[in-house]
Amino acid sequence: MKKDFIHTDDYSADEISGILALAAEVKTRFKKRENYKPFQDHSLAMIFAKPSARTRISFETGFYRLGGHALYLSPRDIDMGKREPVRDIARVISRYNDMIMARLFDHAHILELAEYADVPVINGLTDYNHPCQIMADIFTVKERRGHLDDLKIAYVGDGNNIVHSWLRLAAVLPFHFSCACPPAYPPDADTVRRAKDAGISEIEILHDPVSAVKNADVVYTDVWASMGKKHEAEERKAKFRGFQVTDALMQQAGEDAIFLHCLPANRGLEVSDSVMESPASAVFDEAENRMHVQNAIMLRIAGKA
Repeated sequence: MKKDFIHTDDYSADEISGILALAAEVKTRFKKRENYKPFQDHSLAMIFAKPSARTRISFETGFYRLGGHALYLSPRDIDMGKREPVRDIARVISRYNDMIMARLFDHAHILELAEYADVPVINGLTDYNHPCQIMADIFTVKERRGHLDDLKIAYVGDGNNIVHSWLRLAAVLPFHFSCACPPAYPPDADTVRRAKDAGISEIEILHDPVSAVKNADVVYTDVWASMGKKHEAEERKAKFRGFQVTDALMQQAGEDAIFLHCLPANRGLEVSDSVMESPASAVFDEAENRMHVQNAIMLRIAGKA
């Protein structure tokens, strides 16, 4: 039975831990420039409804270095769900390729793609969640701290797909997740309820950034207006005032707190330039780790490791 990677909580805690361990192994092999080509003569179809520098570079480079060929398909090549049905796209691409990664708007499209594809499907992002990013994030935290014990993650900003991804992970791995967002921009209520009902992690949805980051091990933020919401950017600037991650806010967190951002960052809006460049910032380790974690995910679902 084929295995997809659509949500982190489709996997058990042991499976998540196994992927993180494999990512560390793959990263070490890459740093040593080992001749490691498990995807030789394999192809990865990458469908992009939403453009992204990091997603394309990390998947394409990673798959190439594992011996395979990654094929970039832009909205001009595949206009997902418009030019032809998703179920038809899934079955056609499966005849040509060994794996599919899709970065889409509509979460229903990734679910349909996975349902009808005969090869493994990876969720490279939807408006609902971003599981590869959160796997890279938790990998970076473990790499920096050496462990995930007694972990508090504080997110400050829009209750978007990044928050949903943290909440889905909190239903599998135990940690304290505190989200501070303006009242009009909360995360999806069903996803919050799902995380709380799992009974594994402590979940808080607050509207005060200072309370949220108190004693946090990790402070995380994202853009205030995600792709598809750019027309709301000016309106959001006013409503998100007070939700910028600054040096003063970081001082409310734990002594060795880590700062994370999935990038691209609007310096001077959701985060100050000084925080981005501070010793606490792990954003570029985090960006690099996207490739290593995604490689581990691909190896695992393809049965190569």
